Amino acid sequence: MTEREQQRIVNHRLAVLQHVEEVTGNVSQTCRYYGISRPTFYKWRNRYEQQGSQGLRDRSSRPHHSPGATNAEVVGKIIYLRQSYHFGPGKIAMYLMRYHEIRISPSGVWRILDRLDLNRLPASQKHKSHKKRWKRYEKQQPGHAVQVDVKFITPVGGAGKRFYQFTAIDDCTRLRVLRIYPKCNQKTAIQFLDYLLEKLPFRVDAIQTDNGGEFGTQFHYHVLDRGIRHIYIKPATPRLNGKVERSHRIDNEEFYRMLEGVVIDEADVFNDKLQEWEDFYNFNRPHGGLNGQTPYERLRQKTTTMPDSHQDKAEN
Repeated sequence: MTEREQQRIVNHRLAVLQHVEEVTGNVSQTCRYYGISRPTFYKWRNRYEQQGSQGLRDRSSRPHHSPGATNAEVVGKIIYLRQSYHFGPGKIAMYLMRYHEIRISPSGVWRILDRLDLNRLPASQKHKSHKKRWKRYEKQQPGHAVQVDVKFITPVGGAGKRFYQFTAIDDCTRLRVLRIYPKCNQKTAIQFLDYLLEKLPFRVDAIQTDNGGEFGTQFHYHVLDRGIRHIYIKPATPRLNGKVERSHRIDNEEFYRMLEGVVIDEADVFNDKLQEWEDFYNFNRPHGGLNGQTPYERLRQKTTTMPDSHQDKAEN
């Protein structure tokens, strides 16, 4: 409450006390006129007699003891996850349960964020209404479609070299494979495809990319030679590769922001750090789109119902 609002309250209560003295001379009539109770009037009068106008200021209604209040340590963890990773209430609740065995509802997290004035995210993270969201979909089995895209990496920590992050994400499990290259062309795209197929624990039926030059004719026929369909999304429709696009935003928020001040000018060093992030994403990071499961937990769940041709590779 601002000082101006407090002063308005003090002036109103002074007017009530003066009304009895100067107008009615009767407490009951004044209380009826102002719509207050007699105990309230006498409380204000006693406080005014003891403390003057300061006694008429509005006081906090917060209880002296709150046995159900959230522990300060838990509040600290909530603040850290919000400020460091821009997590929403649902994701924060998942992290606290998974890694700290702290059970708190998303609504409880939101109330804490609201009280601390942390309920608003940066403009790029703002919640979109259901009408403005694209309809979410996912393939039913691992490998049915793997989205591949490239993310340009601005020189990290002042390094003069440019890097390109090739990213693949399985539509079903959200399992990701990441690799840094110093160039972005069909040669590096082909290298990444071979690396991807060797690393994924299941057979891939289709690779889905945009129409970038790195995914041109040589890459296209290399994919076909590996016995895999290559699907080009429609031009100017990045939403059709929405999962890989969204995962790049997660990289910015949870990986690259943590590299501030770190100079990386070698692709091999970059790939070592990126591998650590990939492992965390696949094995440890709960995914909101998977109801709190990690990609590998969803993979294990799906392999119990996979067709034999897919399951054989997943088990090997």
